Amino acid sequence: MSVPAAYIPRPGDSLARQERRFALALLAPALLVLLVTTTAPLFYLAWNSLNRIDLGMPWLSGFAGLGNFAKMGSDPRFWNSLWLTLVYTGSTVVLQVLIGLSLALLVLQIPKGQGVLRVAAILPIVLAPVVVGLFWRTLVLSPEFGLVDLVTRSLGLGSHNWLGDPQLALVSVIAIHTWQWTPFAFLVLLATLATLPPDVYEAARLDRASAWQRFRHITLPLVRPAIMMVVIMRMMTALSAFAAIFAATGGGPGSSTEILNLYAYRTSFTELNIGYGASLAMVLLGITLAVSYFMFRLRRAR
Repeated sequence: MSVPAAYIPRPGDSLARQERRFALALLAPALLVLLVTTTAPLFYLAWNSLNRIDLGMPWLSGFAGLGNFAKMGSDPRFWNSLWLTLVYTGSTVVLQVLIGLSLALLVLQIPKGQGVLRVAAILPIVLAPVVVGLFWRTLVLSPEFGLVDLVTRSLGLGSHNWLGDPQLALVSVIAIHTWQWTPFAFLVLLATLATLPPDVYEAARLDRASAWQRFRHITLPLVRPAIMMVVIMRMMTALSAFAAIFAATGGGPGSSTEILNLYAYRTSFTELNIGYGASLAMVLLGITLAVSYFMFRLRRAR
């Protein structure tokens, strides 16, 4: 059996250098796959964003430079989708952290059954976002027959078209995303709270600190790194959300739930304006990178 030349030690090579070469040889296939599946499409997307590619009017195709990006300045649909993206991301992240931390503090007081609760909390996370969107659309938010409608009618609040009413559709998709990903924040914060030193709390009780004072001055500072990590990860997921909203509302009614990701999809694959859709995707990528960079800097400063 022949040995590849990259693996044969060369005279004078140190052991550390040989190990580095061997490690690079092992990583090369994975790096090649990563380059082909992510980096190359990203450069292709960036190139398309600089071109006018309209499959509905192919005779107008050509290099546009920054024309697609300049067009966004006068595109009210772009500004609406950008605003909806910010509202959707901010509200879902805040709700997930608040609900997740509250549930973690509550479950931590339960001496038995925490394992069952943790397993139950994993279930929404492992579901595909498309499945979650269809589940809420057909069983939870369906008019007349949905679970939410049954509750509102029993309380005398009447029936509502939760996904068909422009005023309620955005609230509904925020609830869907929050329901699916709050368990992630809950599990991370519960694991962090379980590692906190009990002697600190015992000393605070001896000093007659109230429950609110113990939470504000002990618990919150100690779990702040975990909260920051949850916020970073949840913001990145919320900014790139697509499948659950697409399955639940398709971005409608009208454009009431059309976040930037959905607007880019509709522009590219419904209106067949590939160039402008690529530029929208590049803007979303830039926003995601900027937010992530800012949050990591803030976490490091803290």
